[in-house]
Amino acid sequence: MRLGRRWLGVALIGALLAAAALWVPTRRLWRAAEFLKALSGTPAKPPPAQPGRAIPPPPSPTIVEEDLTIAGATGPIRARLYRPAQGGNGRGMVVAHGVHYRGIDERRLVPFVRELARTGLVVLTPELAELADYRITPQGVRVIADAVRALATRRDLLDAPQVGLLGFSFAGGLSLVAASKPEVGKHLAFVASVGGHHDLTRVLRFLIQGELETPSGVKKAKPHDYGLVVLTYGYIDRFVPEADLRVMRDALRSWLHDDRKGALASASLRTTAESERLWTLLESENLRVLAPELEVILRSRRAELQALSPRGRLRAIRAPVYLLHGAHDAVIPPSEVDWASLELESADHRALVTPLLDHVEVSREATFSDRFALVQFMSNIL
Repeated sequence: MRLGRRWLGVALIGALLAAAALWVPTRRLWRAAEFLKALSGTPAKPPPAQPGRAIPPPPSPTIVEEDLTIAGATGPIRARLYRPAQGGNGRGMVVAHGVHYRGIDERRLVPFVRELARTGLVVLTPELAELADYRITPQGVRVIADAVRALATRRDLLDAPQVGLLGFSFAGGLSLVAASKPEVGKHLAFVASVGGHHDLTRVLRFLIQGELETPSGVKKAKPHDYGLVVLTYGYIDRFVPEADLRVMRDALRSWLHDDRKGALASASLRTTAESERLWTLLESENLRVLAPELEVILRSRRAELQALSPRGRLRAIRAPVYLLHGAHDAVIPPSEVDWASLELESADHRALVTPLLDHVEVSREATFSDRFALVQFMSNIL
């Protein structure tokens, strides 16, 4: 994430002047602006991350990073803990990564979490293995819940028994689902979703059909092709026979990793007409031809998709809810925030749809008021 230093300096001045009128603690606004300003620099390009290996820590000794394993309901969970080097207890936060194969080593996530730790937070990032393999499953909810409980018990590091929870992309929606469970909610100070979903079926239908269901009606919109590749990969066993399942899964996985050479090498081992068709559609960026078949899959998985959606569960969340979304998000549309806000009604929540974000990446094109709004929003969770 990169943000212009100039506008952040101006936003900070405006934030400090407006703090009293807006009843937002000046200290939090200052911390939010400083946090975002730190992210505005251009860091040295990190070396390629490898599974199981962290991005090398920065030369500054201001934070400590610790790889660890936490106990999970279905087995051990790889995780990383970030905390200020000067010691002392701080507020805790769990950060759940989005759909990306690098998981907790993802090149945008690591600098983001390091800056959180520099503000004084103790941050835990759990590895959501199935999300890292581009699959949205109940396991993601369980891992997030286990991570919240694990961090909340670290009273040797925390100054309060409740922790924050922040999820990116589809992990944002899964974080809201986890937060609705009483056994998780009792540990939460707040839950924040950045670019997350409210209704998973509605989002997947958008990726397939390019039809955007909003509270004010259905609109046409062009979804990002990436989402359709992820969806096809998740249900690849419905498109190719067992004989080619492994090679075509490897081919699509390499494609999602931006490894076109590896994808071609795997796909060259295909032996069936079904695999030939799928590969041709992928290479020609024409997977939308599979729309009728994908629609059938969605209908058959309706109950599972509902279980992975915050829709109908948000009023069960007892902690404050923060919803942040990019105005031009073509993977998970910003109308998901509108739906969630309608459900939350008068419940304790804040929502911001900003042109400063695309999906979960920061853009520079925005007005001063948009920039100030982002600083103010971030002050709620820092």
